[in-house]
Amino acid sequence: MKKYEQVANVLSDQIARGIYHNGDRLPSIRHLSEQMGYSISTIQEAYLLLEQRGITEVRPKSGHFVNRRQPSPPDLPSTPEYSVRPEETSTWAKVFHLLYQTQSADSLSLGRAVPNLSVGTLKPLQRSLAALTRRGELRGLSYDYILGCEELRKQITRLAVDSGCNLSPEEVVITSGCQEALASSLRAVTRPGDTVIVDSPSFYGSLQAIEACGLKTLELPTDPRKGISLEAMQLACEQWPVKACLITPTFNNPLGYCMPDNRKRKLLDLVRRYDIPLIEDDVYGDLGYAAPRPRTIKSFDSEGRVILCSSFSKTLAPGLRVGWVAPGRYASRVMHMKYISSMSSATLPQLAVADFISRGGYDRHLKRVRSVYQRGRDYMIEWITRYFPEGTRVSSPQGGFLLWVELPPEVDAMALTERALKQGVGVAPGELFSGSGKFSHHIRLNYADCPGTKMEKGVKLLGNLITAGSGIR
Repeated sequence: MKKYEQVANVLSDQIARGIYHNGDRLPSIRHLSEQMGYSISTIQEAYLLLEQRGITEVRPKSGHFVNRRQPSPPDLPSTPEYSVRPEETSTWAKVFHLLYQTQSADSLSLGRAVPNLSVGTLKPLQRSLAALTRRGELRGLSYDYILGCEELRKQITRLAVDSGCNLSPEEVVITSGCQEALASSLRAVTRPGDTVIVDSPSFYGSLQAIEACGLKTLELPTDPRKGISLEAMQLACEQWPVKACLITPTFNNPLGYCMPDNRKRKLLDLVRRYDIPLIEDDVYGDLGYAAPRPRTIKSFDSEGRVILCSSFSKTLAPGLRVGWVAPGRYASRVMHMKYISSMSSATLPQLAVADFISRGGYDRHLKRVRSVYQRGRDYMIEWITRYFPEGTRVSSPQGGFLLWVELPPEVDAMALTERALKQGVGVAPGELFSGSGKFSHHIRLNYADCPGTKMEKGVKLLGNLITAGSGIR
């Protein structure tokens, strides 16, 4: 990020937090230059950027002011009414049809949860892969131990300390991405016909794992700031024979919320009381915009009840297919499910990721992409505010790179998705994130590659389609 962008983001954040209000005069260029230690030209560029964003305005001979006409940030998505009962999940056909259609090379994919792959901090990882290949080590072409490469498991346990977890390498099993970790965990603790609690909206990959296992989902109302309703969960556990709970409490996909620590503890107390295994998807946990890194529910667990799942697909690159699970008391069963699924995970990418982490590349990469994603979030919300119709609601994620957008009720998100795809823009319709067809006027957008002219044009196209009635029921 350039210096003037850093200055602009600081001022934008201060305005958002109410330090400066609409119509307030901002510090002079010279004063801000002396205060922040940047050149006058850098401050001028920052103010120009804020003016272009519509956040500030210049008044002749008076200075820079917060724009009086600056639109208020959109409201957070609402929490719909729920009829809390177990239901069959049958969304695979929609997932396959809408997310795996062939797109041209110049299409804009805002629907898939792919991280930014163009940042320079990934180059050392590419060099590690190339070096391992050049050396021709046969180990990289062979099976490894079912738990995975010891070098990588050691690095994962070191990273886990940041989330409050004290794990040993023997407690970690490497998987082919987080999806295998989730699926193996589900198969380990349930039988076909069992009921699984999920937050709602919920990651469609989790729902597909539930569907493939022949399980029923019990979708619970989920607040866009605090997470799953603990009150609804208690009532559900009293009423139904729940066999597992699967949630993403930290930078949730798609809502983006981070459940506060006190609620994470209460959730753990609930599953203890009703003797339910908790599968915690922490795949976005390392992508928080602010320090410290949030704690996992697993970090509060002293009984081995929490099965912690994660991967490097969202923090590094999905093509690596390197995930992991810390299965706690369910280790034997999870390893069995892992064995019958893939036996062992690809060795070469495990060795490369372990080398990348040990050399400090992972920490440097996270530092870089966290700022990229925070800036991308701000741009995406600004564009939605500018181009989408009145009544649109937007999540406010504090980590990750996904945005949940609630459109006016009359909008059919599936129809919008089909029409947008024909014009080269892909989005994820909300119905994919519910096993029972909720969220028909919601979409999920990816802002990992923001800002950019192509990204803004894509968001503007979506806004125009909605306004013109192309996505109207």
